[in-house]
Amino acid sequence: MQFRITPILSTFLVVLFLASCGKKEQQAVPGPVSYPVQTVAKQDAIVYQTYAANLEGQQNVEIRPKVSGFIQKIYVDEGQIVRKGQLLFKIETETQNQDASASKATVNAAQVEVNRLIPLVKREIISSVVLETAKAKLAQAKSVYNSIIAAISFGTIKSPVDGVIGSLPYREGSLASMTSVEPLTTVSDTKNMRAYFTLNEKEVLNFNTIFAGSTLPQKLKNISKVELILVDNSVYSQKGKIDAINGMVNASSGSTEFRAEFPNPKGILRNGSTGTIRLPIEQKDVVLVPQNAVFELQGKKLIYVVGKGNKVQSRVITTNGTSELNFIVTKGLEIGESVVTQGAIKLKDGVQIIPEQVKRNTAANTTKGAKSNTAKTK
Repeated sequence: MQFRITPILSTFLVVLFLASCGKKEQQAVPGPVSYPVQTVAKQDAIVYQTYAANLEGQQNVEIRPKVSGFIQKIYVDEGQIVRKGQLLFKIETETQNQDASASKATVNAAQVEVNRLIPLVKREIISSVVLETAKAKLAQAKSVYNSIIAAISFGTIKSPVDGVIGSLPYREGSLASMTSVEPLTTVSDTKNMRAYFTLNEKEVLNFNTIFAGSTLPQKLKNISKVELILVDNSVYSQKGKIDAINGMVNASSGSTEFRAEFPNPKGILRNGSTGTIRLPIEQKDVVLVPQNAVFELQGKKLIYVVGKGNKVQSRVITTNGTSELNFIVTKGLEIGESVVTQGAIKLKDGVQIIPEQVKRNTAANTTKGAKSNTAKTK
């Protein structure tokens, strides 16, 4: 039996085909997608300036011998924590001991002579001048003896401060001398650590302008506490305070040395190590946008601005540093405009979106583990 397509069936198939194509075409065109946006507003922000720093103990005392001799005993080891008055070294003083014995004999002989002359002077058998001369010789002999005893005591070397023992360049049996270039060791008081860093002349001028105060002590009082970034890029748990600024500019480098002090209760910081000082500086009435919202193209920074009909348009912006996870924008945005804060890589000019307003601190903390936002909306 032959199957014949009637005019009515043909019309029905054509309508069915067109309906099917229209449905597929409708499915292929997606609608607007939701994107987080943020309204541009002026804010106060904290900007961090960083400087390389060298760390030293609050006290670094070089231990040097006051007498020359062979090192008889070393009582400490490198890195050991010591207390003030703790025994460190014993210098061999055998020669001084022999000198002390001879000097003691001289003192005894001089004392005997004085004792012999006293009754003779009382009976006016000899002149008192002879007795005074003998007393002078006794005093001289005692002075020599006391000097030798003091030299012997210098052979026992104790720590002048609490601290940590540095390197030990000498070993037992080595000759220690008052004129040696290297000290026996260094004791570093590390309860508080000092971080030394430098600013160039331009930075110092900016520093004097930013921080209030007509005198240096007043400016130091107005400086916020600073942070220390360790060599593993972690932030040291204790904040420090800038407590001293060198009053002279280094003529060769044109820089000025600053000093910040950090508590070191757990002994994490070590003398001679390095780090980075992070100095917070407050800026008033600036425009901030999340770094996630900005993308680069041909060396320029761009951001998507939401326009009429919720359509986005890219715009070139000018930035001046960062504050936490935000860029500080100096040009390209107007107060009250909305910008896309995430997903800019998926957009292109003219795309319509569904804007979802996000809180400002949420945009600043999109990275896991980030600090709380330092900007405050006016």
